[in-house]
Amino acid sequence: MRTVLSLFVLFVFLSGEIFSLPRFSVRSGGKCIDCHVNPTGGTMRNESGWKWGKNNLVMWKSDGEESSPASNMIGTNVSYGLDFRTQYLYSQEKGRSDFQNMTGSLYFNAELTDQINLFAKKDFVWGMFEAYGVVNISKNAYLKAGIFTPNYGIRLDDHTAYTRGGDLGLTHSSSGGFIYDPRYLETGIEFGYNLGEFAFATLSAGKQDGFAYSVPFAKDPSYTARIEVTPEVSENFTFLIGANYAKHKADQYPGWRNFSYGGGFLGFGTAGFTLLAEYDIASNYRASDTTSNVMMVELSYKIRRGLDAVVRYDRYDRNTDGEGDVTSHLIVGLEYFPVSFMEIRPQFRLFTADDPTKKNSVVLQFHFWY
Repeated sequence: MRTVLSLFVLFVFLSGEIFSLPRFSVRSGGKCIDCHVNPTGGTMRNESGWKWGKNNLVMWKSDGEESSPASNMIGTNVSYGLDFRTQYLYSQEKGRSDFQNMTGSLYFNAELTDQINLFAKKDFVWGMFEAYGVVNISKNAYLKAGIFTPNYGIRLDDHTAYTRGGDLGLTHSSSGGFIYDPRYLETGIEFGYNLGEFAFATLSAGKQDGFAYSVPFAKDPSYTARIEVTPEVSENFTFLIGANYAKHKADQYPGWRNFSYGGGFLGFGTAGFTLLAEYDIASNYRASDTTSNVMMVELSYKIRRGLDAVVRYDRYDRNTDGEGDVTSHLIVGLEYFPVSFMEIRPQFRLFTADDPTKKNSVVLQFHFWY
């Protein structure tokens, strides 16, 4: 363990902009659609986002890189992309290290007309398929239909936050978190509306895709609503605040019934610092007549272009009326983009709950995209 810690410290001292969408969006005051095909962000980058990641994100850039003929376009109306993540993990509780493939996704987007786009994603690691069409009803409104992740909370690209699924049991036994991990998809529809540059609201209805829940009438639809407000404060200070709610009306898994989520989130960026925070409360999640809550607070600082320091605290209380069921951790790490289409992410994950078992872990993640 001491060797791993020494290597990490050495990396920090030998070693901007941020590619994680929520943080970048808050820092710049931009919108998800500015860089992504999906109006609610995540997965495939559009042409603008692809060029920004290639030319403006990286720490080291070769001469003539901006004028390179490389492109993510096939013809004039079809684009493609990919994401591959793999990582090294060390678990103090399990007393061993291992390697894991996290995702290997291929994307395609076809602009059929000025109003209609078709998107498809295949994740070869998880065996997942996501596909939907987006119809731009007007300049400010769209309708999405197909298989997609509902727009709830802050869509971190790190699923170990308990708001996004938790540790999934990879490095310690205290796994868990809310259902919006990387594998969660719903088949349904989503309506989105931009209130100018001031606010963005979405409303969706669907059911979990996959397993028995893809069978017609196997369960009632789930409903998700979200609104975010981004008031213009000043050129040097950006601000985000919002709220969301989700209702699942029938069995999600055996023994679960009629559970719901509700909560809020906020963020601000100034002078290289970015803060993101989310708090959610769940009713009847995993067990009847229980109340659960999760919290996420992330602070990042831009050291220079291509290098950010990130600290995040996550907390999950499975039953607010019980004892000994709180899980929390503190994550300290870097996000380093040395060259185009590559990210290196070293992290310490410090287990902070009241538990005598030592469950700290170290992660070194590699991310390649296009």
